[in-house]
Amino acid sequence: MHARSRAFSACGNVHLVITGCRLSCIRGVLMILLVGLAAACHSPDATLPASAAFTNSPVEFLGSTQCAVCHASQYQDWSGSHHDLAMQHATAKTVLGDFDNASIRVGDVLSSFFTRNGRYWVRTDNEAGELAEFEIRYTFGVAPLQQYLVEFSGGRLQALPLAWDGRKKSAGGQRWFHIYAQEFIASDDPLHWTGRAQNWNYMCAECHSTNLQKNFAGATQSFDTTWSEINVGCEGCHGPGSRHVAAANAGTVERTTGLLVDLDDTKQARWQMNSQSGIAQRSELRVRPPQQPESCGRCHARRAAITGEYQYGRSLLDTHMPALLDEPLYYADGQIHGEAYVWGSFVQSKMYQAGVSCTDCHDPHTATLRTSGKPSDICATCHLPSRFASSDHHRHPPEQVVCVDCHMPSRNYMVIDGRRDHSFRVPRPDLTISTGSPNACNNCHAQQGPEWAAAAVDDWYGKTRQGHYAGAIHAGRGVAAGANKALADATRNSAFPGIARATALSLLVPPLDSNSVGAIRDGLNNADPLLRLGALRALRGAASELALAGGTPLLDDPVRAVRIEAASILSPARRGLPQSAQAAFRAAEKEYIDAQLAAAERPEAHSNLASIYLARGDTERAEASLLRALAMEPGAVVARVNLADLYRQLARDEDAMLLLQAGLELDTDSAALRHSLGLLLVRGGQAEVALPELRRAAVLEPGNRRYAYVYAVALNSLGHADEAMAAMQDASQAFPGDFDIGWGLTTMFYATGRNEDARREALRMQAQYPENADIATLLGRLKAR
Repeated sequence: MHARSRAFSACGNVHLVITGCRLSCIRGVLMILLVGLAAACHSPDATLPASAAFTNSPVEFLGSTQCAVCHASQYQDWSGSHHDLAMQHATAKTVLGDFDNASIRVGDVLSSFFTRNGRYWVRTDNEAGELAEFEIRYTFGVAPLQQYLVEFSGGRLQALPLAWDGRKKSAGGQRWFHIYAQEFIASDDPLHWTGRAQNWNYMCAECHSTNLQKNFAGATQSFDTTWSEINVGCEGCHGPGSRHVAAANAGTVERTTGLLVDLDDTKQARWQMNSQSGIAQRSELRVRPPQQPESCGRCHARRAAITGEYQYGRSLLDTHMPALLDEPLYYADGQIHGEAYVWGSFVQSKMYQAGVSCTDCHDPHTATLRTSGKPSDICATCHLPSRFASSDHHRHPPEQVVCVDCHMPSRNYMVIDGRRDHSFRVPRPDLTISTGSPNACNNCHAQQGPEWAAAAVDDWYGKTRQGHYAGAIHAGRGVAAGANKALADATRNSAFPGIARATALSLLVPPLDSNSVGAIRDGLNNADPLLRLGALRALRGAASELALAGGTPLLDDPVRAVRIEAASILSPARRGLPQSAQAAFRAAEKEYIDAQLAAAERPEAHSNLASIYLARGDTERAEASLLRALAMEPGAVVARVNLADLYRQLARDEDAMLLLQAGLELDTDSAALRHSLGLLLVRGGQAEVALPELRRAAVLEPGNRRYAYVYAVALNSLGHADEAMAAMQDASQAFPGDFDIGWGLTTMFYATGRNEDARREALRMQAQYPENADIATLLGRLKAR
């Protein structure tokens, strides 16, 4: 096998954070910059290595220089690309930043950059908040910014938050800047550069090197990470090349012989212009689903790995669990908000539905657009400029706007890294008014506002807007009145993209009426695995009978992500599984456990494993997993809350109390810990002592409807009727579609003799939940009063 470069050894620990808006992921660079170290090209007449018959030879990575023997042109295009240069050893040729005693002050920390004996160093704050010197081992990316990696013990690589702006000085570049420009990240912050959230091995490595093996050892909490190539080489996309080379040696090679993945989505098809519509169409239908979005999505999607080792040629959902249009990654209309990258946007687009694939626009080897000049030049290959680049279409003076300004608005990440939304959407200022999603018109006309922009669109094109899923997703996120109906209707609209319909399914909340249940059943039986995934998520919190009936058939789904989601959903109800489904459940559960072990350096993975063990009744292993999570990250709130609840179940209330109090010493403003402590005190008969904790949780996290409800119920239970009523009314106004809050307010009105208020609230709820028997019964009693 080709000798593998050893990335690191030693004996430390670490791992990363996957969540949203604060974490400007290091992987933010990977969308445009992706990989490094150009390899020396062999001459065209170089001798290929001998190999056994390619059909039986082991699958091995040989390195990009082997590919150059026969594919010199492609190799030349790739050399110097962002894929080639995304990660490199720090040398005078690769380092772009100013290390000539340059400095930058961020908050209280003055960091400086210098060289010593030909090596590159930074003096900045360490994990204790004290200034220390660190050697730069690797560069990360080239444009528009370059980051730098520092090696720690235990094989950890950590990414500095101080990055070099590689743009021209006239554009504001050639300077050091902090990627968290809006806030100072202190050493005790989870986002500090020395912490788990900025760890390369977990966060970035898979997508910046070829044949990356993380090699995390749980016993020593250390990494022994290796790669075949430091950058994204040929085999990073095409898979290991040994069989292909063997076929070439045998004289039997064809274009994809011996490769594990066929990335040719074009086949014999061509894009042919339709003169009537002005839009090109494929000359023939696809004979298979497009592979490029599945393969590129490995790195150009917000997702989590669900296998220990990547399997080339499989669908994205067979190797990773992609995010749906979840908040805060996406706005309600599906536009990118957090660092969601490209895949989730692209699969929403009409381009994707029409058969467009990644390399229709992007050269796969240079990683640039296939056309030079303006970004809209590539659009002209399929959209007639005479029709779409004219003022009749965009209603602006010629040359004032280009296609991407309106249809691919850009958003900056990591301060200066502009990335365009790939959903290719029509600007909808009306959705800005109704959902708060941005629109391209007001990106330029910010002073006029969305109402002005919506009126202009209506004046130009008429009120011909198509239906959109934004309203349903917005209602579901806010638990608005009638949200379930809007969501169920959206899931059945085949004109909406699968990822949007799946998101709508995932937002359905109990109690589920027959319309919602029908939508879930349709989703569970849909050919699109994203819809099956979303439908399974709708079963969380549903009655166990419904979960068992809907989830059991998907335990042997052909797609891994669906199978492990089914196992997770059904785990608490496992005792209700029929005997015929037991083997499938055990197999899917093992895959779920393997997916967590693939991220064993993450405390969240051990919290997830604890849930499985607890559902099995194995409290000892559940406790051990949660303790392991807390040992890795004492600030892991979910693990701490779950362990406290486990101790409560085991009648170890004192241990639970100590655990929560210790957590609050770390983070006194943790709403989850305050709420958990309040519940523990209530169950221990100390309701009055619990009340301030429950109140504090509701105040700290006003968007959490459960905290608001529990606080109001606690007030009522302690006889504070007026305060309880006021708290529940406030909660009802904030979450008009929440059944528990609405029902709680209704019964409070009824219990205090406020019959008209109770009737009004019950009728409001009945409009949302017409099949609910409890509401009908209460209305009957009110009628009799």
